[in-house]
Amino acid sequence: MKNYILAIDQSTSATKAILFDEGCKLVGRVNVEHKQYYPAAGWVEHDAEEIYRNTVEAIRRLMAEGHLQEGDHCSLAITNQRETVVVWDAETGKPVSNAVVWQCQRGAEICRELKEAGHEKTFLAKSGLLIDPYFSASGVKWILDHVEGAREAAEAGKLRLGTIDSWLIWKLTGGAVHATDYTNASRTLLFNIHTLDWDEELCALFTVPRSMLPEAKPCDAVFGRTTIEGLFPEGIEIAGVLGDSHGALAGQMCFEAGMGKATYGTGSSVMVNIGEEAVAAPEGLVTSVGFAAKGKVFYAFEGNIHCTGATLRWLADQLQLIASPAETEALATSIESTNGVYLVPAFAGLGAPWWNSEAKAIIAGMTLGTTKAHVVRAALEAIPYQIKDLVDLMTGQAGVKLKELRVDGGPTRNRFLMQFQADMLNATINRADIEEASALGAVVMNGLARGVWATLDEVAALRTSDNRIEPKMEAAEREALHGGWIEAVKLINRK
Repeated sequence: MKNYILAIDQSTSATKAILFDEGCKLVGRVNVEHKQYYPAAGWVEHDAEEIYRNTVEAIRRLMAEGHLQEGDHCSLAITNQRETVVVWDAETGKPVSNAVVWQCQRGAEICRELKEAGHEKTFLAKSGLLIDPYFSASGVKWILDHVEGAREAAEAGKLRLGTIDSWLIWKLTGGAVHATDYTNASRTLLFNIHTLDWDEELCALFTVPRSMLPEAKPCDAVFGRTTIEGLFPEGIEIAGVLGDSHGALAGQMCFEAGMGKATYGTGSSVMVNIGEEAVAAPEGLVTSVGFAAKGKVFYAFEGNIHCTGATLRWLADQLQLIASPAETEALATSIESTNGVYLVPAFAGLGAPWWNSEAKAIIAGMTLGTTKAHVVRAALEAIPYQIKDLVDLMTGQAGVKLKELRVDGGPTRNRFLMQFQADMLNATINRADIEEASALGAVVMNGLARGVWATLDEVAALRTSDNRIEPKMEAAEREALHGGWIEAVKLINRK
């Protein structure tokens, strides 16, 4: 008999069923995509019932691959796309409309009115978030105000709401459990991250009845039991739930204040564990519950950079300086430096700490001696510069020193990029051999909930294939290079 943890990773585009053993090793996975709905300009919806069907189908296919044998023990963990919200009938279990996806802008006018009424400071102080349709609450209010009969049913206590984790838990338990975890709750604009409960004032401002809301629990709670539509006739436990970015923080085992994770993709998502105090985030960033386990709550700052890997694709697809991003490392290391060339990739404006949405990208410092290699190296160096600016902002506000940045994503295979990142941060870069970081975070919480591991330290010891890149650059050189970057940014940062 073997013990397994089955993780559901429900993302914006698809649902994965991923099987891990209790050594956190990936055993098998199945991916089932779902349809995207765009009923109006700027609107994005999902069919919540399709997502549930796909969840069961993904698990069914995974079991059909033969990884689980009769007598094996299994439990279920969940990680999910965050702010996407579902409203459903408590009696029938039927959604009153399609789910409003985090990308959807239908709540923009609702958010604008709240901001104009002067409520921004209230939401920031209590929820840690900015008033924005990105978060769940405006989608809920829109549904209640525009779906026929929804407002009356909600006031009568007949409707429930939840992020996708809550919807799946409800469906998997046959309506017996209406619950969520603190991380997902902290992305709704209705949750007080200090009291760890739904906030009456915030709910009232969005006109959301308290009766609709799920019970909020720590990530390492046991949420209920399920047969998964008869696939496990005796039932298995649902334990370990958290939002996907938080799952990656836990999956990268950033369990201490000052540890952060960066995902390098088209853009870069950066999240830093700031410890057990919910410090106010710097302008434009947000504070959320990072994760909650073993009786403790760890908070995190989160920010996103628009163009990192996208800049390298631009070099290949638009400028055609390279055939693919894979060529950038050899070109960058073929020269000693950029000779003062800086590429500021403000293709979608400048984010933190500059906040200039009208800025345009530039290449600065070129001479007649500038070559393709200089431009390519400048494009690579722009990625660590941007992440440094964001991390410095986060750690400075929280009063913590970055101990280590744990990284994932395709560009992390570029050794020049990772060394320059370590040098710019003057901190260790830890590139782990990790697959499915978000799902692994849910697995970690599942194991803690069920007593597989007693402490976070015990879990951290399971982290494998640490590949640490240590900073080598002298402080004077780092400051000079970064100073040049700041001057290049100033050339376009004229509001």
